[in-house]
Amino acid sequence: MTSPPDSDATARPSTVKTPLVTHALPLILVALSTLCAILGTRATEWLRYDRGEILHGQWWRIITGNIVHLGWPHLLLNLAGLILVWLLFHPALTTRSWVIVTALSAAAVGGGLLAFDPTLQWYVGLSGLLHGLFAAGVISALYAGNRSDWLLLTLFIAKIAWEQLEGSMPGSAEIAGGTVIVDAHLYGAIGGAVAAGILVMLRRHRPAS
Repeated sequence: MTSPPDSDATARPSTVKTPLVTHALPLILVALSTLCAILGTRATEWLRYDRGEILHGQWWRIITGNIVHLGWPHLLLNLAGLILVWLLFHPALTTRSWVIVTALSAAAVGGGLLAFDPTLQWYVGLSGLLHGLFAAGVISALYAGNRSDWLLLTLFIAKIAWEQLEGSMPGSAEIAGGTVIVDAHLYGAIGGAVAAGILVMLRRHRPAS
C-alpha cells in the first residue's frame, strides 16, 4: 500500500535513498535467518527461545528466537510473509521507525512467551515478529489516511481472534513442519500495535518545521 503525502515516510524533506538502504531491514532479516538455517541445528539450539536457558541468564534468546526456524519450509514460509508485509506497508514508516517496530515486536514475542506461557519450553520462527510488523504497518497506513486498509485490519484482528479461540489456521502446522505457537502471533501483534501507537504520539508532538 502506498502512503499519501502526510505519511511518516514522507513527512520529512525528501532524500535520495538507494534500494539497498530503503529495503535494508527485510534484507537483514532474510540474511540472518538464512545464515542460521545454513549453520543448522547447532545455531538453532544456541539461538532459539528456550525458557530454561533464558531463566539461567541467556537473555539474547528472547530476540534471537525470532530468526531461527524448524527447517527450510518453515523459513521460506516466513520469508514469503515478510516480503508480503513489506510490499504492503513499507512506505508507511521511515527506516528508523521500522527498526523500532522490529525491536519492540521481537521483544514482545519473547517477553510475552516468558511471562505468560510458562509451560512452553522453546519456540522458533519469524511469524510472531511478522504479526508485529503487520500490525504496525496497517495502523500507520490508516493514520496516514489509507482508509481502504480498514479491511486488512479487520481481517488481521479476525485471524488473531480465530487463533486464540480455535487454534492455528488450517494447514499451517503441516506447512511449517511443527506446532504453530499462536500466542507468539498475539504478543507480536500487541508489540507492533504499541510501537505504532508510540510513533503516532511522537509524530503528533513533533514541533512543526
